[in-house]
Amino acid sequence: MIGLLQRVTEASIRVDGRVIAEIGPGLLLLAGVERGDGPGQAQRLAARTLAYRVFPDAAGKMNLSVVDIRGSVLVVPQFTLVADTTRGNRPSFARGADPATGERLFSKLVEEFRKQSGRIQTGRFGADMQVGLVNDGPVTFWLRVSA
Repeated sequence: MIGLLQRVTEASIRVDGRVIAEIGPGLLLLAGVERGDGPGQAQRLAARTLAYRVFPDAAGKMNLSVVDIRGSVLVVPQFTLVADTTRGNRPSFARGADPATGERLFSKLVEEFRKQSGRIQTGRFGADMQVGLVNDGPVTFWLRVSA
C-alpha cells in the first residue's frame, strides 16, 4: 500500500460541486492499493501516518505527529499512485489491486484510522473528486508499507 502524505493547513474534497470532506491543519493522505496488499498493510499505513513526525516542535524541528498537534487527517483513494511509469508515455496500472479489493482495503484503512484517531475525513472511492489543499512547507512524503 502506498501513501502520499502532505502536511496541510487545510484541505477539502468536492464531488459534483459539493464539499464532502474538509479539514484544517493536519495531513492529507492519498492512498493507493497494490496487488497483494491486505488488511495488515492498511493497519500499518494508518499507524505509520498517525505517528509520522512531520510537524515542528517549539525549536522548529519536525518532531511532532498529527496526533501530537491534535490535527486531522483527510484520506483520499488514489489508484494512480500504484502506476508503473518506468517505460513509455502511458502509465501501466498492472500493479494496482482490482477495484473490489481496492475499495475493500481503502475501507479497512479508513476503519483503522477511525480506531486510532477520531479526527478523520475521507474521499469517496471511485468518485471523480476535486481535491483542494494548502501544502504547508511544502512537506510531502511517499510512504510504502508491504507484507
